[in-house]
Amino acid sequence: MLIVENIWWVLVLIGIMIMIHELGHYWAARFFDVRVEAFSFGFGPRLFGFRKGETDFRVSAILFGGYVKMAGEQAGDDMASDPRSFLSKPRWQRLIIAFAGPFMNIILAVAILTGLFMVKYPKMPELGQPGVLGMVLPNSAAAKAGLKEGDRIIGVNGKMNPSWEDILLEEIASANQPMRIVYVRGGETLEANVTPELDDRNGIGTAGWAEQAEIQIGGVEKGMDAERQGLQRGDILQTVNGHLIRSTYRLREIIKASQGKPVEIVYTRDGQTKTATVSPSQREVEGQKSWMIGVRLEPRVIYTALSFPDAVKESVRQNAKSAGLIYQFLHGIIQQRMSPKSLEGPIRIAQLSGDAAREGPSAFLGLMAMVSLNLAIFNLLPIPILDGGVIVLLLFEMLIRKDLSLNVKEAVMKFGFVFLMMVVVFVLYNDISKIILKG
Repeated sequence: MLIVENIWWVLVLIGIMIMIHELGHYWAARFFDVRVEAFSFGFGPRLFGFRKGETDFRVSAILFGGYVKMAGEQAGDDMASDPRSFLSKPRWQRLIIAFAGPFMNIILAVAILTGLFMVKYPKMPELGQPGVLGMVLPNSAAAKAGLKEGDRIIGVNGKMNPSWEDILLEEIASANQPMRIVYVRGGETLEANVTPELDDRNGIGTAGWAEQAEIQIGGVEKGMDAERQGLQRGDILQTVNGHLIRSTYRLREIIKASQGKPVEIVYTRDGQTKTATVSPSQREVEGQKSWMIGVRLEPRVIYTALSFPDAVKESVRQNAKSAGLIYQFLHGIIQQRMSPKSLEGPIRIAQLSGDAAREGPSAFLGLMAMVSLNLAIFNLLPIPILDGGVIVLLLFEMLIRKDLSLNVKEAVMKFGFVFLMMVVVFVLYNDISKIILKG
């Protein structure tokens, strides 16, 4: 049943992405008076549809994808000489038509986050100055560089007074590459080089640190002592055995050190301070036994509603940062500093779609915005057969002021198709490998 739900929700997610993307091409083509013969959701044989004017709107057998078929789109087409064919239009118009699909996906990503932020904008509560480390893992890259809990990062790679989001973006994109860190400890300004290690599972850089944050209970496991002692989702942890809790790792560390002995937890609920004594139990996780009390922890987030101008501004800012991170990640793969294992394929996207849908509308819409932006950037890559490849070819023809030969275009498209199929096979293999390793 879970698999069926995941398939349904990924079809909804991808369906909207495809519809918006292809509508961009369709509207641009119609604006420049290009004859559109078919608007298809899916590839392969036509299943059903309707005709409106000169366009056949259809649903095809292979639902993962879609296309807009324009008259004379290929140089060898019979309609190529038609004044309303794609190739008869000026190159700048063809470039706009090719760019319109990814552009619509970018607009969708910005619009979704704008709408979400006008209703519920997540924000971390301020605990004083930003960039203060609430956790440094033993033997991590940060620990090896001499950083300690309580240090405040005030500079990273030349950028002063960064937000924690800025620090995370640099960390993720700097696998096996030194980051120059400026930090404050006890009133003294110090510097260090931190070289994030490559996380083999996620394919990104990790320094082994976390910003101090209020930690709350995100969920309580049934049958464990935390539930029996009355702990609930939303409770904010203050101390455990007298130790201040400012990271999820700190609680795990204390529970592990307890070796099953009861721990005293001080927490707040609805502004009231409460105390509970909880006994850990040993559970097996990924082949290893660990002491647990039965809670899922997460940094506390408060929600507010932004005005429309502020929501648009924040949505554009977050999408721009996400786009930059995607670029840095792709650059890292090319430089072989980062692993392509973090690329998600259709199977993994289906799992994420189902999980997000079960979590609620805001989570699903947030995933939709992220996928829409990723789809736009992927389509703008200079790979033949993708929109980015078409744009690059058109720009090159505009530069040399003549069309490339039909043989060259066909060879380039064949190369692009083979490369794209290799990417598809890799991400499918990657998804299946993750499922097998997780199982």
